[in-house]
Amino acid sequence: MIGRLAVEDVRPLVHGGARPSKGVVGEYIPVSALVWREGYDAIAASLLVTSPNGRSARVTMERDQFDQDRVHGAFVPDSPGIWTFQVEAWSDPIATWRNAVIKKTDAGQDEQELANDLTHGATLFRAAAAQIEDKAQRKSLDAAADALSSPQSLRHRLALALSTEVSEILAATPLRELVTPGHVHEVEVTRTEALFNSWYELFPRSTGGVDEQGKPVHGTFATTAAALDRVAAMGFDTVYFPPIHPIGEINRKGRNNTLTPGPGDVGSPWAIGSKAGGHDATEPKLGTVKDFQALLARAKELGLEIALDLALQAAPDHPWAKAHPEFFTVLADGTIAYAENPPKKYQDIYPLNFDNAPKKIYKEILRVVRFWVDMGVTTFRVDNPHTKPTNFWAWLIAKVHEDNPEVIFLAEAFTRPARLYGLAKAGFDQSYTYFTWKTSKEELEDFGMEIAEMADVSRPNLFVNTPDILHESLQYGGRAMFAIRATLAATLSPLWGVYSGFELYEHIAVATGSEEYLDSEKYELRPRDFEQALEHGDSLEPYITALNRMRREHPALQQLRTIIFHPTTNDQLLAYSKVDPISGDHILVVINLDPNNTQEGTVELNFQEFGYEPHATVTAHDLVTNSSFNWTERTFVRLTPLGDVAHVLHLPQVDRRAAAVLAQRTEVDYNN
Repeated sequence: MIGRLAVEDVRPLVHGGARPSKGVVGEYIPVSALVWREGYDAIAASLLVTSPNGRSARVTMERDQFDQDRVHGAFVPDSPGIWTFQVEAWSDPIATWRNAVIKKTDAGQDEQELANDLTHGATLFRAAAAQIEDKAQRKSLDAAADALSSPQSLRHRLALALSTEVSEILAATPLRELVTPGHVHEVEVTRTEALFNSWYELFPRSTGGVDEQGKPVHGTFATTAAALDRVAAMGFDTVYFPPIHPIGEINRKGRNNTLTPGPGDVGSPWAIGSKAGGHDATEPKLGTVKDFQALLARAKELGLEIALDLALQAAPDHPWAKAHPEFFTVLADGTIAYAENPPKKYQDIYPLNFDNAPKKIYKEILRVVRFWVDMGVTTFRVDNPHTKPTNFWAWLIAKVHEDNPEVIFLAEAFTRPARLYGLAKAGFDQSYTYFTWKTSKEELEDFGMEIAEMADVSRPNLFVNTPDILHESLQYGGRAMFAIRATLAATLSPLWGVYSGFELYEHIAVATGSEEYLDSEKYELRPRDFEQALEHGDSLEPYITALNRMRREHPALQQLRTIIFHPTTNDQLLAYSKVDPISGDHILVVINLDPNNTQEGTVELNFQEFGYEPHATVTAHDLVTNSSFNWTERTFVRLTPLGDVAHVLHLPQVDRRAAAVLAQRTEVDYNN
């Protein structure tokens, strides 16, 4: 559709407008568009925003400092639901008039030559005054019109019309002609925790400690509840449990993924289902559903949410295997196919086949999810969603959100960008990423810019490790590398996660070249003595606690969209700023990427970019060491792995206008 004026390239736009973009309550949502027209008359644009309950607000958009055809605006949603925005282009006759009059007077034209311009201006200002409710403002515009019609000198006749006071009134309530509305776009706004959250993963069955002989004791929901105090004290928001359901007996895996389990082997919790029940039951050794409800209540007292694993697969002795063989792939010999990811084999797991009986499978999975939601679970970490049909996830998430929009779904999909972002477009609130494998300065800068640019599509949850992923950097980087990776994850994204044992520097792989842990907790109990490690100084807990405190206290670290990487004279030093466009909070992070050697160099900042005076000296407060020092546009830094691996610096508040410009810099086209 071609309108009287052009409104093009509106952003954010996800999947050609077929899917809403993402936002959370309290988030700064930037909007931009290209607006243009014929000739040389002035054109402007407004951003019309409508909340889920129908409240509307209109603000005039600002022109880009580099591209005169692009305009920018923003809004901050204050409630969850579907928000809409619309860019309206309009002719600005008073701006056109001002431009012409100023040029003519500068050229020396007098009252007689400007007679028609003065008469036309008076008409425009009276029209502008007529649409304004405020009496004082209306009086000012009428006075400007009267002055233009008066017999006084040209300078006096133009003074009010060109004054700052009148300009500010018209900026707030402009005279709009030829209004051309663009298309209406949607933003799905969810609760703040979908964007800003710190996750901690633990296995409930490993919380039982050891007996008098030092043998691990199977944990329960009660021992897990006791373990939550430490998690809450570290400042985490969400505690995630691998599957808590009954574990299959058939083809049960032994220690280190062997096929010969002993009588005491507990098996993989992802092999879900036995005679004790399926996805709507709990592992008997952990406790009953009632015991789990008590655990939920304790977590709530501590300010924690519990995230459950939604793993859509079954052990061979899952009730589904007998009652619904059509849920699976039946081979020519009549057996059900087990899961494979060559060369890996999962003989203890049957994958679901969503094409055999989709209506039945959809209905059953929705029933299971609602069972746990009704119990009080509001967050699900979804196992391998990229191996299930995307249209199923779009349907399931939409159905759950109809009655429970507060439920958060995290996609555990370490997969190619098209599928990763495709799942986010389908409705997943958060996504795992390839952060674990990004280690060099160039990789991290590219990754940081990508996640910021894709903020309207995907919210990245940066886990430093998982039960499946022990990256070689942690295997060989020593303790400094654990602090480096924690700092990166906690500051690059407002979402980050830690798998239990990371704070104890667990780093031994099952074999050279493998990312699997030796004695993996996926197949056996792994109790840990966190208290003893802390007493002996062998724990990263204090630093993790400090990182989470920084994140809570500084809005800049709660933002995903605004990240600026800064040049350094050393490729082992990574420097970047995070800015909150609402408060102006500014955090500068400088990290030594080398876990073995001291690195030094100069960090270069463009002070004007942040609204600081060029060549000024500002006070930087280090949140790591609680010390302050001077910072300039070129500052020398020295970081050692034996001491502080990073500076996390609080700099002076960014100018509001500069913050808005920084927020606009990361806008891209999301239609790919």
